[in-house]
Amino acid sequence: MIGGLRRLVGNRRAATAVEYGLILSLIVLTIMGALQILAGETTGMWNNVSEKVQTSR
Repeated sequence: MIGGLRRLVGNRRAATAVEYGLILSLIVLTIMGALQILAGETTGMWNNVSEKVQTSR
């Protein structure tokens, strides 16, 4: 197990793959956060539309 870790640490390709993985995870987390905010805004907008339709009847 430790020998495998030493090989990964010494391997430039593995280090590059880890770096790309970290960058990708940051991008995914950013997208998830943006979608969370967007979902809240969209829900609020549709609730507002629904209320206005209900009061106009």
